[in-house]
Amino acid sequence: MKKTFYLIVAMAFALSATAQQKGGGISPKMLQEIVNAQPKGAASKALANAIATNNIDDLARTRQSLFAIDKHFSIETPKQSITNQKSSGRCWMFSGLNVLRADFAKRHKDTLQVTFSQDYLFFYDQLEKANLFLQGIIDTGKKPIDDLRVRFFLQSPIGDGGTFCGVSDLTEKYGLVPTEVCPETYSAENTAKMRAVIKSKLREQALQLRDMVQKGSSSDALMKAKTKMLTEIYGMLSLILGEPVKEFKYAFRNKDGKPMTEAKTYTPQSFYKEVVGESLNGTFVMVMNDPRRPYHKTYEVEYDRHTYDGHNWKYLNLPMDEIEQLAIAQLKDGRKLYSSYDVGKQLDRKRGYLDLDNYDYASLFGTTFTMDKAQRIETFDSGSTHAMTLTAVDLDSQGKPVKWKVENSWGADSGVNGYLIMTDRWFREYMFRLVVDKKYVSSTLLKEYEQKPLMVMPEDPLFSVDE
Repeated sequence: MKKTFYLIVAMAFALSATAQQKGGGISPKMLQEIVNAQPKGAASKALANAIATNNIDDLARTRQSLFAIDKHFSIETPKQSITNQKSSGRCWMFSGLNVLRADFAKRHKDTLQVTFSQDYLFFYDQLEKANLFLQGIIDTGKKPIDDLRVRFFLQSPIGDGGTFCGVSDLTEKYGLVPTEVCPETYSAENTAKMRAVIKSKLREQALQLRDMVQKGSSSDALMKAKTKMLTEIYGMLSLILGEPVKEFKYAFRNKDGKPMTEAKTYTPQSFYKEVVGESLNGTFVMVMNDPRRPYHKTYEVEYDRHTYDGHNWKYLNLPMDEIEQLAIAQLKDGRKLYSSYDVGKQLDRKRGYLDLDNYDYASLFGTTFTMDKAQRIETFDSGSTHAMTLTAVDLDSQGKPVKWKVENSWGADSGVNGYLIMTDRWFREYMFRLVVDKKYVSSTLLKEYEQKPLMVMPEDPLFSVDE
């Protein structure tokens, strides 16, 4: 018995040694070369001590962080109250609704103000995403569970993030209500646990639907089962976010809070008609800067929509020069824009300032960071992560943009009183999406937008949703 035991141990050791000696591993010789190449001396030791005991950004911060920020803008839209998405990924909704309330105020020459309930719209966003997931599971029910598309659905059944397309589809279908009628709940502002619980339930329901599909259940039976499942999700959302209001009374107020109209009874749909006036779908163009793909072509992101009966995310790919001109045209007319960015790159949170030279990581670590925008996208190093409302631009004497300002949704205490200021060179590297009213888009670009779109997959590194 002992001989057998020792033989097994010896064989295991031999196999382990063989595995460790494969050509792709770190051999003792390679490790020694790596160690020997490390810098030596007092300066290197001091740097190592500093980095080990301090925040990296504090050490990489450049001297320019001592300089005051130029807060003058030659073109600026009227200010409005700053919102706060708290610990949620709803920036796309906050930015979109900020644009809508600014448009409403402009139409009324700033004599009337309104803020829209994110909690109300978020309820239906989550319900619709649950339906989109369950229907996707039915549609792919005959595929093996490790199929790429099935895994796409199961990996993320539901989430907070989105794009302006969601604001457009959801408001048209479900309307809008004022914040006073449907205020935020705890879980609307802190979505992690809510999201985790509903994801688990949806995955459980997905297995049941896949089983029904594979057993040959009829379309009617599958629809009945899905409806029952969504009824359960609706009940969970009602407990978490509050059941959506169906009718309410409301009087519009000015910026000082004084009522300016008689209170009227509204439904969410009639309120939408009052404050928006028309369907958003068909009134805007989403443009994007993706230097990996040909410009002046239209693309559509398959399976990326907020409602099953809504619109996939569609965009026209343009160079930054043309995107900037579209943004300037709308800002000159006093109109804010939905926009999205890789906001974490080179962000000086204390000053609310974004510039390529805020932090010098290369000098701190004695290396280089040389990827361009296309390479950063392709390697998942960069992509759109956060939507904000573009509100201002500062132009030089030749009409070229110097810097930009966005209204954020991180509260009035963040950044520059709730805003972020970005240099134009940062804007060109880390801005990705812009939603422009068709009024400011040339006939040539409008024609390009109506091209038959090329379909792209949602797994593409650039197509993470705004959170």
